[in-house]
Amino acid sequence: MDYQTLSCTLDNGVATITLNRPDKMNALSTQMRAEIAYAVSEAGKTARVVVLTGAGRAFCSGQDLGDRVSAANLDLERTLRDEYAPMLRAIVDCPVPTIAAVNGAAAGAGANLALAADVVIAAQSAYFLQAFARIGLIPDAGGTYVLPRTMGTAKAMGAALFADKITAQQADDWGMIWEAVPDAEFDAHWKARAAHLAQGPTAAYAAIKKVIRGSWDNSMEDQLTFEAKQQGNCGKSRDFKEGVLAFTEKRPARFEGR
Repeated sequence: MDYQTLSCTLDNGVATITLNRPDKMNALSTQMRAEIAYAVSEAGKTARVVVLTGAGRAFCSGQDLGDRVSAANLDLERTLRDEYAPMLRAIVDCPVPTIAAVNGAAAGAGANLALAADVVIAAQSAYFLQAFARIGLIPDAGGTYVLPRTMGTAKAMGAALFADKITAQQADDWGMIWEAVPDAEFDAHWKARAAHLAQGPTAAYAAIKKVIRGSWDNSMEDQLTFEAKQQGNCGKSRDFKEGVLAFTEKRPARFEGR
């Protein structure tokens, strides 16, 4: 695809998808949502890790309210169902690990786009904002699902009702994201994290994603059964055999991703 709103690269198994509308703080247009869904789906076929980040000073400022003639004409239900849901499903269902490298402001649907990733790494100066109540809306783009599951009902409710900025450090402390890192170290840090995953046991990572995300809707009994099945599959992989051999030989494992 000839991307109009993204910049995409693939290097040593790491697919980096950069939201590239810096003049609009990477606001989500119809075009961008379609391109993100396509880019993530395609990257999942060839890469061993997918990174989402933003160009300029923002990660993503949310819905582009200038994307239509008037915000009042937005059919929000249709937009969420037909445009946001496929984009979010592409990220959640991606067969390889996904990282959101949040370089700056992540507001509204932009915050929840980041939170759809498996791992969120944020620069210390970045922030997350559930801005919806400021314009008479509820958190969307999966926010009402992810927020209470990551930082608890009390914090999620406050974030939605007050629409206060949540600093990267607060998000880290509250369990909303994986980590906040100093700005000066941010680029090198997320790239090192991505490179680590790109050299790892890709099939096991896919199973980890399945069992952890699946646990949200399972009983303990169902989860134990699901876990056992996935572990059985991992135990038959070449990477498991290599991992055990490397352990006994006291050397780093050389995973093939299968």
